[in-house]
Amino acid sequence: MPFIIGIPAAASAFLSAGLTTQISVAIVICLVIVLITASLPSEWDEAPRSLPGPSFLSIVPFFRQRHDFLNWGFHITGQSTFQFQLMNNTVIVLSGASARRAFFNAKGFDLTEGFKILSGAIPMVRGVTSGVQTKRVSTIHKRLAAVQRNARLSELIPAILEDSRRIFDNYGASGTFDPFQQINELIFQTTVRSLSSCEIADDASTVARLKTLYDRLDTGTTPATVLVPWFPTPAMIKKLWATKEIYGIVSRAIDAREKSGISRNDTLQMLIDSGDEKLVVVGFIMGLLIAGARATGTTASWIITYLGGYAEWRHKAQTEVEALLSAHSDATTSSISSRLAEIPLEIWESQTPVLDSIIRETLRVAQPHTAMRRNLGPEVYINEKLIPSGAYVVYPFSDVHLDPEIYPDPWHFDPSRKEIDSTVDLPLPYVGWGVGKTTCLGTRLAKVELKLTLSLFLLGFDYILVDKSGAPIAPPTPNWNDILQCRPPLGSCFIKYTRTPLAL
Repeated sequence: MPFIIGIPAAASAFLSAGLTTQISVAIVICLVIVLITASLPSEWDEAPRSLPGPSFLSIVPFFRQRHDFLNWGFHITGQSTFQFQLMNNTVIVLSGASARRAFFNAKGFDLTEGFKILSGAIPMVRGVTSGVQTKRVSTIHKRLAAVQRNARLSELIPAILEDSRRIFDNYGASGTFDPFQQINELIFQTTVRSLSSCEIADDASTVARLKTLYDRLDTGTTPATVLVPWFPTPAMIKKLWATKEIYGIVSRAIDAREKSGISRNDTLQMLIDSGDEKLVVVGFIMGLLIAGARATGTTASWIITYLGGYAEWRHKAQTEVEALLSAHSDATTSSISSRLAEIPLEIWESQTPVLDSIIRETLRVAQPHTAMRRNLGPEVYINEKLIPSGAYVVYPFSDVHLDPEIYPDPWHFDPSRKEIDSTVDLPLPYVGWGVGKTTCLGTRLAKVELKLTLSLFLLGFDYILVDKSGAPIAPPTPNWNDILQCRPPLGSCFIKYTRTPLAL
């Protein structure tokens, strides 16, 4: 009661005071209100903190210096979740174990929509590789699974090894090469063999042309081509012509096969025999060819590079492959590739712990992925922040793979690292092949490609990693700002090799 009586008295005293006193008291009251309001939860607290500065300043760094840009975002906001704008698109960036688990298991987070807007480095053909009906996407996924069934994958082993042998034979008795060029070309060839047709894979000039065209798509991907794809920039025009030519190569191969009436034992024949419409067949080959070759090629390039600088792991891998040959192949067979082809698929998949650990560690330290999704709804909360429907959500793999709390000395290549038990120690401590509801659908094929090509190279060549002057060097640090290959500066490292006495 005294409090209520005191209010009129205080108001009367305030009104009778001078102007200076009134202003001072008003300022104090406003400050108190602001402080109290700021301390209370509000609807705005649910939104992730935005990056400072004009939104257009985020566009180029996101596409050109993504790793550094995202790290800067976490640092400047001091938050585990922040947001920024790409044109009219809201992008929310996540970090931390709980966010990682929520991100990879969110039912409404769509990979295709996220990748289409935030990446743009695949050939876009309406109804073929973009704007594809859900039913067609499902069919493509089923066909990729069929390629990786035991019988088909076993049949691919000799073909992959023969392609590798032919390419390695062209290296000659000794020399040097850039692993990020030659090894990528090798993996592109084996991926074409695995996912397209014999006619394309057998024609070296066509494979080389496809590689050039897909490289043009990569180098032609700019912020403008991704965010305003309708604007006719020179880069967009080049991408359109490259896409048109890729489409033509694949489409002509399909037409020629159907007109010939000749059945071949390859993926194209499997797609035709399945009765799939032409748009599905073309989309399968165009989209998966580059998706598989790019990621697998990057991994293979870095494996060769790391083993060139870490002799102990190179020797361990050689010893493991030699043991496989002794146990599962005919020693009287004349060539290494033929003997490797005799090793059953189940042995490659279950009895190569050294190769498995090398692949796993390479994916951890030298795959600069940023997982991209779009929240198709409903809205969700992650890290106590609202992720609205329609927002794009990204999770950088570096948040876990380069975290020194999880992987001490994270930039150091060490295949002997103990695998972390995700059920006991930490949620999703490794995301190299994807996790949760979205995993790499081509994992099985990729692992087989990597093991076969690496095994043939290790047995066929003695090699070390050198600089441009030919002096031995340690492996370089992967450049995570290179979002496609993670490659070091051009011309900074090479493979110096000599052929072993063994016949490839």
